Amino acid sequence: MAARRLIPLLDRVLIERIIAPTKSAGGVLLPESAVTKVNEGVVLAVGPGRRTKDGDLLPPSVKEGDKVLLPEYGGSLVKLNDKELFLYRDDELLGILAD
Repeated sequence: MAARRLIPLLDRVLIERIIAPTKSAGGVLLPESAVTKVNEGVVLAVGPGRRTKDGDLLPPSVKEGDKVLLPEYGGSLVKLNDKELFLYRDDELLGILAD
């Protein structure tokens, strides 16, 4: 798996964006103009956290497998084995989505 080769540093989080469905519930193909951008993703890897001025480690607020809400803009695009993944800082994530 490509994500296993990349271990984020500090408070960074590796995320795979969820792709919007291209078919409706009835099986009709949707045009690109009708497909909305989904601001959700799945956490693939998490860094160890960041350090305070005193040297204490602050762990990230998410863990591998969490489904998160992403900001509309931001993140760093990383391509691994033809997969587009994104690196975000832990404090950039908007929330954890409960199932």
